[in-house]
Amino acid sequence: MLARNLTKLRNLVLDYVDMSDVALTSFLNLSSSLEHMSLSFSQLHGEFPTQVSQLPNLKLIDLSRSENLRGYLPNTNWSHALELLDFSHCGFRGSIPASFGNLTQIISVDLERNSLEGQIPDVFGNLRKLTTLRLSSCNLSGPLPITIFNLTKIIHLDLSNNHLEGPLPNHVNKLQFLKELRLHNNSISGGVPSWLFTLPSLPILDLAYNKLVGPIDRIQKPSSIKEVHLSNNNIGGSIPYSIFYLVNLTLLDLSSNNLSDPIPDSIFDLTDISYLDLSSNNLSGVIKSNMLSKLTSLDFLVVSTEGWEGLRYLDLSHNFLTALEQFPGNNLEYLNLHSNLLQGPILSTCLSPQIPILKELFGIIISKNKLTGNIPSSICKLSLLSVLDLSENSLSGTIPDCLGNLSSLQLMDLQVNNFYGKIPNSFVNNRKLSHLLLNDNQLEGLVPPSLANCTSLELLNLGNNKLRDKFPHWLASLSRLQVLILRFNRFYGFLPHSIASYDFFALRIFDLSENEFTGILSTKLFRNLRAMKDKHKQQLYSSNFQYDGEFYEIPVNLTTKRLELEFTKVVANFVSMDLSNNQFCGKIPEEVGQLISLQMLNFSHNNFIGPIPTSFGNLVALESLDLSSNKLNGRIPSQMTKLTFLEVLNLSNNNLVGPIPHGNQFDTFDNDSYNGNLGLCGLPLSKQCVNHVGAEPPSPLVVEHEGSVIPFFWQVVMMGYGSGVVLGLSLSYIVFTTGRPWWFIR
Repeated sequence: MLARNLTKLRNLVLDYVDMSDVALTSFLNLSSSLEHMSLSFSQLHGEFPTQVSQLPNLKLIDLSRSENLRGYLPNTNWSHALELLDFSHCGFRGSIPASFGNLTQIISVDLERNSLEGQIPDVFGNLRKLTTLRLSSCNLSGPLPITIFNLTKIIHLDLSNNHLEGPLPNHVNKLQFLKELRLHNNSISGGVPSWLFTLPSLPILDLAYNKLVGPIDRIQKPSSIKEVHLSNNNIGGSIPYSIFYLVNLTLLDLSSNNLSDPIPDSIFDLTDISYLDLSSNNLSGVIKSNMLSKLTSLDFLVVSTEGWEGLRYLDLSHNFLTALEQFPGNNLEYLNLHSNLLQGPILSTCLSPQIPILKELFGIIISKNKLTGNIPSSICKLSLLSVLDLSENSLSGTIPDCLGNLSSLQLMDLQVNNFYGKIPNSFVNNRKLSHLLLNDNQLEGLVPPSLANCTSLELLNLGNNKLRDKFPHWLASLSRLQVLILRFNRFYGFLPHSIASYDFFALRIFDLSENEFTGILSTKLFRNLRAMKDKHKQQLYSSNFQYDGEFYEIPVNLTTKRLELEFTKVVANFVSMDLSNNQFCGKIPEEVGQLISLQMLNFSHNNFIGPIPTSFGNLVALESLDLSSNKLNGRIPSQMTKLTFLEVLNLSNNNLVGPIPHGNQFDTFDNDSYNGNLGLCGLPLSKQCVNHVGAEPPSPLVVEHEGSVIPFFWQVVMMGYGSGVVLGLSLSYIVFTTGRPWWFIR
């Protein structure tokens, strides 16, 4: 037993000692004289006895960083001598008891990262000696306890990452020693009171990711605060000019709010600021060259000129900016002007003509603007460029061949522009390229074979162009390829057997719709599509492209559930196959039913014949199935009623017969799912089934019957001949026994 006979033990310090084999009940033997018990990082596990925290002389108890340690906080009989309580990063459950209010000697309470629940009891305001209160990441809810802001000695207050609601108090004047205030990731609402900016000891204010609506009150007595985090709220109106009184600011983050109007010139009087983020607002106007000349310390601007040569990061995305009057400095590494109103050529609008000076630039994102003209070939001199996104503009001309020589390039997104000509066949040293999007342009010619060198390629979107080529069979050699979109082009010919190579196992989005492909589908193709056959074990493809620690969402357009939708976040887990609007023929292979991860399958508007494979009943993840406008016959397999996620079904314009299955999702489909199949019957159609058996299609006259050497055609002839003989003999008998009848004479 632990400490069985240590009746005079006062201090038990076993930090970083592996106590995973210690029975927690042995702590019940501890002496009542114990004052300090520190067991942090001790790998304790199991249910901790609450009686230990009730030892009468206990002043310090630290059980932190034992993630497998469970238990409940005692409702009564806490040690009244307790000064420090640290149960952080454990597995304590239940609510915080109101008995905390009896701990009048307590100085520090740390319960962060436990599995607690319920509200914070409004008793901490009575603990006049409390200097540290950390309750972050505890799943707490309910109103923000206002009395906490009356603690005169509090230094560290962290209630972040919970579900706390309600407004901040309007007036607070007692937090003179507060050095840390973290309330981010809650649901705090209301305005932003001015006292937050007047606390004399507070260097960092973090209220990001809440529901604050503003306005930011006028700051009367600015403090020496250095960092203000107010991003991802709903703060509206103009940027308040009084915020410029905070002359010691080094970081200001107002991104992802509803701020509007031009950026005030006086914001650039904050000469010590090194990080400024105003992105994702409704700000307007022009960034003037004299606005930034004083920002000599600026290192990260998410809002250029001689005074900011040290700037590395510029993000002004999601605003209404029409121009940059001055270009970024020579140390720029990242430029994001996504979703603005910038117009004109790239060089005169967003970048300096002296591009080669920007030797450190690795990311250019100027998508969703109104840029015109060509891509300047000088961009190819940016040897470290890993992200180039010029999508959704009005750029034209040909794609420079030299872009294929950028060996560091990981993402090139030129979709939704007016580029024409051929895709460069210069992808020789692009082994890092993972995402290539050239869709929705006017590109023509062949798919460049040099793309076979891009061995890291995960996404290739060439849809909505004028490409004319056979299927590029060498794509099968790209073992990481997961998204392949060739829709709306002029591809033709058969799908070669080589695309069923074992190297094609990662493919999860396959779109060849609206082309001119012909021939039957190879069964080998479906046998080797491993990512479509396996259940989701891991997320292979990420729509959140990551580079240099930054995340970037990539949109992909797909047609599903009769709608063309833009997928971003969900595309990482989406599995689909679209071969519609081609000229494929023959039977649908049974092997399609092995693709159990498919969520969308579209084989419509082809020339498929034969029955719907019964194996389709295995496609349990399917949400949308379109087999319309083919020549399919036979019955709808009853096994398909097992598709409980199926929301959209289109079997119209085929030759299907028999009763429509019932049960589960099949009870939700309307007539549109079955129109143009004259042999179908049963609900939801008005045609009733006779004895629940549908009419069979007419059989052909010439059929070889199994086990017979006489063609069915001659069986029909012989039956007709026999019938004629019988009829002739009958007529002869009538004539000779009754005489000539009048109808015979005529």
